[in-house]
Amino acid sequence: MLRTLATTHTDAHCELDFQTPLELAVATILSAQSTDKLVNTVTPALNAYYPSALAYAQADRAELETMIHSTGFFRNKANSLIGLGAAVVEKHDGVLPHTLDELVALPGIGRKTANVILGNAFDIPGITVDTHFGRLVRRWGWTAEEDPVKVEHAIGAMVPKRDWTIVSHQVIFHGRRVCHAKKPACGACTLAADCPSYGTGPTDPGLAAALVKGPSRPHLLELVGLPSDEPVAQGAR
Repeated sequence: MLRTLATTHTDAHCELDFQTPLELAVATILSAQSTDKLVNTVTPALNAYYPSALAYAQADRAELETMIHSTGFFRNKANSLIGLGAAVVEKHDGVLPHTLDELVALPGIGRKTANVILGNAFDIPGITVDTHFGRLVRRWGWTAEEDPVKVEHAIGAMVPKRDWTIVSHQVIFHGRRVCHAKKPACGACTLAADCPSYGTGPTDPGLAAALVKGPSRPHLLELVGLPSDEPVAQGAR
């Protein structure tokens, strides 16, 4: 299944736009209960206005809340960003740290966010257990654990450490594009032969193909021998 995922999602990557570790930390905090696409529309102006941890520490709360309002839960997120900036300045001389223990001690950064930052900003392997990752590894029978930390450790024991970050992306891509929560595209899935949950969604190739979404849709359908001009299900683009 790991080999299949690698050939299925050759474009797997962090879908949050960033240039620096701090920018990724900010984007990941904003992505809670939001979408990467929406966050990417907000962060360019935010990064220009707040180029450093000190800038966030000294931010005018009302201004910051206005800039991030569209991402939802903007008051809590503003608290996290201001607190993050202050903590990075006070404890780390304004430079975002690059160890798990130091990152999770910062406001707004839990273990999932820390692993995103480690894997994508510092090239330190980390497993990102978001909602997609957790439900897919349980659906596939890789683990029965529900607690994200236990899921992380269980999958970490199965996957070579060097692959933790990319496998996280591949699983998340599959969850967003093919293996949806309510109606997975079973009949158009490259993992069908190995999946113990095959049949949870429609197995008819045409019905399943309509559920596949995302920019790599033509490639995903080609891999299972389906034409890329198959109709897309309403709301699945």
